[in-house]
Amino acid sequence: MNTQILIGLLLSALPFFELRVGLPIIVEYCVRTSSILWPYFILLIVLDIIVTFFIFISIDFIHKKFMLIKWYRDRIGKILLKIQIKAKKVEIRMDKWGYLALTFFVMIPLPVTGAWTGTLISWTLGLNRVKSFIAISVGIIISGSIVLIISLGVFNGIY
Repeated sequence: MNTQILIGLLLSALPFFELRVGLPIIVEYCVRTSSILWPYFILLIVLDIIVTFFIFISIDFIHKKFMLIKWYRDRIGKILLKIQIKAKKVEIRMDKWGYLALTFFVMIPLPVTGAWTGTLISWTLGLNRVKSFIAISVGIIISGSIVLIISLGVFNGIY
């Protein structure tokens, strides 16, 4: 496999980069080499969704380990507790609109609005993980489609 493809795949799995960085790298490669793009696009979407799944599985364990660290417990732990208390007060509205908002948040292809952050928001607010996972996955698909359209336009000289 080409190095550029591997870099695109790796960046797509990392926080702050995700699809918005990895996909254009792969699109540029495919346009330049006249390669078929769709398998890579689907692979990136699936990779981002799998990463979200593993974050959901491991976040409680990681948080418990970090709570053993005084600095984290005193600063981050207290902030998270305050957020969770406030989230309980608006739980009814969160159940109605929270998942749609989560989808919209993840689908915006800007820095700090991807699956990693969406997963952390969901966890912090104590949202249902299955519903959050579905909402984030839909956001990933929409975001990937937006980035794909923009990337194809840029690398094919449309924009």
